Amino acid sequence: MNWQRKANDALVRLTGFQINRVGKAGSAARPAPAPPAEEAFRPPADPAADRLLVAPVFVLSPVRSGSTLLRALLNAHSMLHAPHELHVRRLRVEFGTSLAERAMEALGHNRADLEHLLWDRVLHRELVRSGKTVVVDKTPANAFAYKRIAACWPDARFVFLLRHPASIARSWYEAGPDRRTPDEAALDALRYMKAVERARGALTGCTVRYEDLTADPETETRRVCDFLGVPWEPGMLSYGEQAVLSKGLGDWKDKIRSGSVQPGRELPDPEKIPRSLRPICESWGYLPGGGGPT
Repeated sequence: MNWQRKANDALVRLTGFQINRVGKAGSAARPAPAPPAEEAFRPPADPAADRLLVAPVFVLSPVRSGSTLLRALLNAHSMLHAPHELHVRRLRVEFGTSLAERAMEALGHNRADLEHLLWDRVLHRELVRSGKTVVVDKTPANAFAYKRIAACWPDARFVFLLRHPASIARSWYEAGPDRRTPDEAALDALRYMKAVERARGALTGCTVRYEDLTADPETETRRVCDFLGVPWEPGMLSYGEQAVLSKGLGDWKDKIRSGSVQPGRELPDPEKIPRSLRPICESWGYLPGGGGPT
């Protein structure tokens, strides 16, 4: 109002101070409110109504472990649809108003429930459009959310893909030498390895090693098909370029381009394995002292 502005101007002239309303321009900045904590997630209340997918498959693996190669092999199967990395767990639902939030609460949904509905719908749409019967999602970051994925789809099936930890770290460094040092690459890749190992300890699934997959792809793909309950198909071994991404293939780029699986690199010298990776190498059976993959 005019009289308030005039009074404030007079106060500034007389004292050098002015009066400001809290929250208006010139007031001390308030700290931004913290984002809401992730709501508790839970299995679907009514699986028949809440989920369109039946027994989806998730490949849990570290980065640079051969998951793109495995995806291409599986996608060549007439019943398996393995699209590129979809990152559906990063999709979020927000309530635009408190009325919308209360309406969803009345239906029995919290935010996590609605996100699960969205994730399921996105994957189901991809599956329907493919004309196949089983969807396979391979997104390495899913290893960090294995508990939530298992809650979202209680009938989900899991394939764990392992590779020599030192090979993973070297490939991760080579994929971005301008972004990370070899030591940083090893520590960053180790986060994924530990997440996969936690998932392996908590979930039932089929474990495949990259080295076995490249040495004997028929035996390994037969094992995966048996686990998934689908017949093995010879076409999986000659998938050509139809399932290939042009980006991010790393060590297995030439293997995929050729349309057939070629042997992988030789295993790293045990003496040159970074100290940070030695425990996981032992756990996965790449160094003496571990029980090896199961």
